[in-house]
Amino acid sequence: MTSIDLNADLGEGFGRWRLTDDEQLLSVVTSANVACGFHAGDAATMRRVCELAAERGVRIGAQVSYRDLAGFGRRAMDVPPAELAAEVAYQIGALEVFARAAGTRVSYVKPHGALYNRVVHDEEQAAAVVEGVQLADPALPVLGLPGSRLLEYAVKAGLTSVAEAFADRGYTTEGTLVPRGQDGAVVTDPEAVVERSVGLARFGTVTSHSGAPVDVRARSLCLHGDTPGAVELALLVRRRLQESGVRVEAFA
Repeated sequence: MTSIDLNADLGEGFGRWRLTDDEQLLSVVTSANVACGFHAGDAATMRRVCELAAERGVRIGAQVSYRDLAGFGRRAMDVPPAELAAEVAYQIGALEVFARAAGTRVSYVKPHGALYNRVVHDEEQAAAVVEGVQLADPALPVLGLPGSRLLEYAVKAGLTSVAEAFADRGYTTEGTLVPRGQDGAVVTDPEAVVERSVGLARFGTVTSHSGAPVDVRARSLCLHGDTPGAVELALLVRRRLQESGVRVEAFA
């Protein structure tokens, strides 16, 4: 039977401000990409999400980012490789404290926002992220875009690489994500998101923004938690996947 992991970006709040419905989404997804304080999240939020994830048996992933709270980690930044490696390790270590306190541990690492997109092509930044993961725990899998420099360097370093796909993001014909701010960057029609999810899980293909089919072989499917109706959409995606004969389970 075909299987797929469902992941979502969670813990994306700060202080009294909350962006994602963490409790409800943790009842749907199998892996949680938890903000580690650099693009969103604070100590109390990280602790709360780790406790909720542990209660539900959801795997915890460290969602590492450029240090950019004001820009939500979506602004391009030039960070020296040694500094970036240290900051990636720092973020993983911070989340690990709360994961262990909740009786579990960090199970994987995924970059966020501008860093995620940068390490698709930038060898220096990709190598720095991999170095940061190695500093924190060389046993941690790295989640990223298929064909990215990040996953390439992860494999070279002996780390486990896990490819992911996005049901609600537009794809170019090269298999990369359409940049946010451009037409077609985000897929908003719920039925289209559901259909894309099933297609990605069962056949490893998705339709690009130009209408051409693109091969996207992935073990994990990301559902964004910061979009309107995110919980209802996640429930619909999971149900349709299971009705299509796809087993939903964590990769880690």
